Amino acid sequence: MKLSSLDLGVFVVYVIGLLCVALWISCNGKKQKQGADTEEYFLAGKSLPWWAIGASLIASNISAEQIIGMSGSGFVMGMAIASYEWMAAITLIIVGKYLLPVFLKNEIFTMPQYLQQRFDHRVKTTMALFWLLVYVFVNLTAVLWLGGLAIETVAGVDWWYGMLFLAAFSIAYSLYGGLKAVAYTDIIQVVLLIFGGLLLSYLALDAVAQGQGMLAGFGKLTQEFPGHFDMILSPENSQYTNLPGISVLVGGMWVMNLSYWGFNQYIIQRALAAKNIQEAQKGIALAAYLKLLMPVIVVLPGIAAVVLYPNLSAADQAYPSMMDLMPIGIKGLVFAALVAAIVSSLASMTNSISTIFTMDIYQPINPNKDQQHYVYVGRIATLVALVIALFMAEPLLGKFDQAFQYIQEFTGVFTPGIVVIFLVGMFWPKATSLGALTAAIGSAVCSFALRAIWPELPFMDRMSLVFLLCLLLMVGVSLLTKPAEQMPSLQTSVSLNEISFKTDKAFNLSALGVVMILTALYTMWW
Repeated sequence: MKLSSLDLGVFVVYVIGLLCVALWISCNGKKQKQGADTEEYFLAGKSLPWWAIGASLIASNISAEQIIGMSGSGFVMGMAIASYEWMAAITLIIVGKYLLPVFLKNEIFTMPQYLQQRFDHRVKTTMALFWLLVYVFVNLTAVLWLGGLAIETVAGVDWWYGMLFLAAFSIAYSLYGGLKAVAYTDIIQVVLLIFGGLLLSYLALDAVAQGQGMLAGFGKLTQEFPGHFDMILSPENSQYTNLPGISVLVGGMWVMNLSYWGFNQYIIQRALAAKNIQEAQKGIALAAYLKLLMPVIVVLPGIAAVVLYPNLSAADQAYPSMMDLMPIGIKGLVFAALVAAIVSSLASMTNSISTIFTMDIYQPINPNKDQQHYVYVGRIATLVALVIALFMAEPLLGKFDQAFQYIQEFTGVFTPGIVVIFLVGMFWPKATSLGALTAAIGSAVCSFALRAIWPELPFMDRMSLVFLLCLLLMVGVSLLTKPAEQMPSLQTSVSLNEISFKTDKAFNLSALGVVMILTALYTMWW
């Protein structure tokens, strides 16, 4: 498949327009605030409104691994993969009500910084290095690799040049302006992403129904492939190991979602940049409702591809192949939407990598430098991270068919320990740094041990067990630690007694709406 001249023209206009908007935002910010300081560059001067936060959260989340990877999983296992999206909506509400107030009250730049305030520098440095490795060798590589494949499929450009373009594009509009440029351009990205995704889903369903309309196409899919609309998979299902039944509602899915939406730097950084807690919570609520919509955009095309393109050589080709349904001109716009999602995530990840490296690794070693020096170091970290990811993408991910499932299983080795460290540290004053370190190491050790001893255990259930083991380890070691060793870790962290978890009426109504919609969806497709 190749893009027509009109499609290429539409795409080029989009790229140039986005770069101009990003440059204008960056220059406007510099005029208002002479010179770039760390708060301005890494946290947008703590000035983001709710609508920018909500849009940026989704733009950062929905990338190649989501659109292409989840659509590929939809091709293989159906609507059940949507649990990642729908359960994320309720997770966001929990994060907004119970976790975000703690982080904002502590006035942190990064997640490792909170760990230093609550525990000590050992915990902070250990987790900072872990996140840097995961962001560079898992997240960045996955987004670049899948994005390069998408460009190759749609535009006929070799995947390597596609990856180079994505890296250069993300640098061009984010390196100078920092988080503010990323967040405000994300609004454009999300609008385009939703429009293009909904249009593709409509055309796909209409094609399934052979021109009889979207509803007829959806009805045909549910009739001919009822198994693709089971939200809770039975043990007999061939994909049960990827989504083990009820665990998506009460088990390991919660561990994954809390880690991703609550303690993941490149996601939560948007909320940390809010004007105040109310704006942050409204942005979180907006993101929750957009997550409810995402399966329509990313999963339905994959299911429709079972009818339209049943002989795909790889599941992750489903979404790019479906774009062939687009008329000339519109295809360029939808291709721009796909690239928009990819570069937005790249920019978000690299900004968070530079934030963690600069504030948690470099600054403690080189204190008392001026603010612009740290911003410069952050920009260098961004470039280095992208170069490493470019050369490691194909060796790490080239052999996998469903990249989305690979990413989830790999990160699942460490997420149980992360969730335990944060939750216990936030809500149990007796938790100690030694207990936190034990949980961090125990998460990897227990995960690999269970995988070797019990290989048939689904990875989501394995995460549930590892979470419980890490919880026991952290509580047990903390209780064995002398009380005198606990006190320094609590001196710089804000006490829960100083934090209000009350939310306004609008947020509460939004939370109720999310719960009601989720209840209806799972009741319908149980």
